[in-house]
Amino acid sequence: MRFLIVDHARKRMVKRGASEEEVKKVLEEGQEVGARGGRKAKEAVFLFNRDWRGKSYPQKKVRAVFVEEAGEVVVITVYVYYCSWEGAR
Repeated sequence: MRFLIVDHARKRMVKRGASEEEVKKVLEEGQEVGARGGRKAKEAVFLFNRDWRGKSYPQKKVRAVFVEEAGEVVVITVYVYYCSWEGAR
């Protein structure tokens, strides 16, 4: 799958703690979830077991919001949630 991560999404990845590898895995294997404005979104839960901003979290959920243009997936933004969920990889 060909994908492009726009600058806005890259900045959000850094700020929110997601790697490019995680975003790629979300796009390839993640579960589809709802998105607004004609966009699509997928998310996946990853084992984390580290501290983030002074608190310890067992897992994190990475959600990529994207559009499909000319055979390419264009990632618009990335959200990251820290907590504990069932089904972590």
